[in-house]
Amino acid sequence: MSDWVNRVFCEDALTGLARIPDASVDLILADPPYNLGKDYGNASDQQSVAEYLRWTEEWIERALPKLKPNGSLYIFLTWRFSPEIFVMLKQRMTMMNEIIWDRRVPSMGGSVRNYTSVHDTVGFFVKRKDYYFDLDAIRIPYDAETKKARSRSIFVGAKWLELGYNPKDLWSVSRLHREHPERAEHPTQKPLEIIERMVKASCPPGGVVLDPFLGSGTSAVAAKRCGRDYVGFELNPVYCEVIEKRLTAIDNPDKPYAREKVKRRPRAEKKEPLQSETQPSVQAELNLDVLTN
Repeated sequence: MSDWVNRVFCEDALTGLARIPDASVDLILADPPYNLGKDYGNASDQQSVAEYLRWTEEWIERALPKLKPNGSLYIFLTWRFSPEIFVMLKQRMTMMNEIIWDRRVPSMGGSVRNYTSVHDTVGFFVKRKDYYFDLDAIRIPYDAETKKARSRSIFVGAKWLELGYNPKDLWSVSRLHREHPERAEHPTQKPLEIIERMVKASCPPGGVVLDPFLGSGTSAVAAKRCGRDYVGFELNPVYCEVIEKRLTAIDNPDKPYAREKVKRRPRAEKKEPLQSETQPSVQAELNLDVLTN
C-alpha cells in the first residue's frame, strides 16, 4: 500500500498535497475555513476577503489534479463566499448540485438586523460525465405506511419502493450540540450522517477520500467506517491528536473516543479583517455563526 494512504499529515495542505500522486483519489471532501474569524488555533480563518479568495484558488489548483478522471468534489461553504468559489470551480469542473444543509438551528435568538443564517452551502462537482455515483447506497427507506399506500399492482416489484427514494438537495440534519456523543472539541465539526452519505455515494468501496482540511477528522472517520481509505491534512497539532484518537476508537469500540478540551489562542493574537474589505453585515453575524455553525 502507498505510504500516503490512511495517513493524517499534520501540515499545511498547500505544501502537503505534493505528497499525493496525481489522479489517485476518488473523492475530495473539502471543509475549508469560512473566513468568519473563528479560532482554529491559528489565523487561517482571519484573512481579508481578497486574501481568502486568492488562498482558495491556490488550494483548489493544487487539489484538483489529485482526483481520478471519474472523481468528485464536495465543498462546504458559507453563503458569503459560495458565489465566487462556485465560479472558480465551474471553470474547472461540472457542477451537479448545490446542496443546502439545514442545521436545524433553534428558533430562539438570532440576528436583529437581517435574516438569521441557519444553513451551510455545499457544492457537488465532477470532472466528467461518467463520474462514480452509487444512488442505491444512500436511498432513504419509505416507512411502512407509505409502502402500504402504494401496494396496488402497478407498484409491485418497483425497485424504488423497496430501496427507498433519492435524497434531495435539502439536507435537514441537526448540528452537533455540545453534549452530542459524536461531538469532538472543534468549533465547526460536521455530522457523520452527512459525510457518510457523500462517501457512500461518491467513493467506491476501497477507494480513497482526500480531505485537505481535516479539522476534527470526520471525513477520515467516515471513510474508515464505510470501508474506504483516507488521507488528509490538518494544521493544528491538537486537532491531529483528536483525529488519531477518533480513528483509534473505531477499532476499539469498548474504549470510545473521550472528548478533550482544545486550548484556544489568546484573543489578542487574532488578526482582525480589514474593515474596507469586509462584506456588509459580516461582522454583525460573527457571534451568531460561532454559536450555530
